[in-house]
Amino acid sequence: MGVLNVTPDSFSDGGMFHNFDDAVDHAVHMFESGANVIDVGGESTRPGAERLPADKEKARVLPVIRELVARDIPVSIDTMNAVTAAAAIEAGAALVNDVSGGLADRGMPRLIAETGIEYVAMHWRGHSATMDNLAVYTDVVRDVRNELKHRVAELIVAGVRPERIILDPGLGFAKTAQHNWQLLGRLRELETLGHRMLIGASRKKFLGELLPDGAPTSDRDPATATISALAAESGVWGVRVHDVAGTLAALEVWEAWNAGRAPAPRALGSGR
Repeated sequence: MGVLNVTPDSFSDGGMFHNFDDAVDHAVHMFESGANVIDVGGESTRPGAERLPADKEKARVLPVIRELVARDIPVSIDTMNAVTAAAAIEAGAALVNDVSGGLADRGMPRLIAETGIEYVAMHWRGHSATMDNLAVYTDVVRDVRNELKHRVAELIVAGVRPERIILDPGLGFAKTAQHNWQLLGRLRELETLGHRMLIGASRKKFLGELLPDGAPTSDRDPATATISALAAESGVWGVRVHDVAGTLAALEVWEAWNAGRAPAPRALGSGR
């Protein structure tokens, strides 16, 4: 999943793709580099970010979505707002990526149920302005698993088909760096919930802690690619990244590595 932030205040790319033409060009580049879907978002969810009115969010994302769909590029909409999601679906989006898992807008589960669209429900405890104060867990993996399980149950009660639900542990959202690493290291415990898993670690702050002070966010791409390969090894459904080409290269290495594990075929005439 290639990340396309159509925002002026993204932490990861500094609003480089706020302009329509730049956004479309970058999306096409990511798709041609191997992205299976372009995740279009118009509201920043960086720590401390304030909410954006839905009408402004729609004005940012809908023209880009329509253009990408016209070019036969699969699109997901990254939004917490049901009205934005509905408009994006009407414009051709094939998936809704909701960082709140339906908690920010109670109309979202009903929309997902009615449309039958694929839905990413992320682990979420509160909006960006306050989420850092909510990073308190007894055992982060167990607690996140239980909260995701509860979220899935509520979505199903609302009429969402279980097979349409994709889960995201919400790295960086009400999580410390240690929490993020624990969730990544114990991904298989989350996968016992029985749903596809999406990992969004790309360029996040906890990766920056591995680098020298002041390093640009793009320097976090190699660490992101490594996480993507390790996440694939753990069986995740997908990864959400900024650097598609670098991630694809890491995944190709992982695939070749796995192919090398297979026993070599016996040569003809070598006996039993």
